[in-house]
Amino acid sequence: MREKIDQFLSASAFGVIGASSKSYKYGNKVLRCYMQNGRKAIPVNPVEKTIEGIACAANVSELPPEVKSISVITPPQVTDKVVDAAIAQGIENIWMQPGAESPAAVAKAEKAGLNVIADGSCILVILGYRDH
Repeated sequence: MREKIDQFLSASAFGVIGASSKSYKYGNKVLRCYMQNGRKAIPVNPVEKTIEGIACAANVSELPPEVKSISVITPPQVTDKVVDAAIAQGIENIWMQPGAESPAAVAKAEKAGLNVIADGSCILVILGYRDH
């Protein structure tokens, strides 16, 4: 699993799918965790224009080409659609946060050759998130 995590974290920029403007939600905490660790992260939210002062992409297809890793904080039925969009976008690494994963989404991503982390590991723990 360490190799998968290292590969995921080697990206120069990260997409946060399911980013939220509400600071108590995990979609916001994951975005702030990347920021706290000096990493470039782009929130993906179909409604918000900016989150934590960063311009949002409305969906995965709007992420710039430099984004090769995405954190997914969405309900499992949405994660299935995110995987389709990630494959089409050329995303190489996908981290399904605890609760976002579904067996179908994991299988589809792995079949497409993506590096998948969906074993209950949490980016907040791995990177050492600190709440305000």
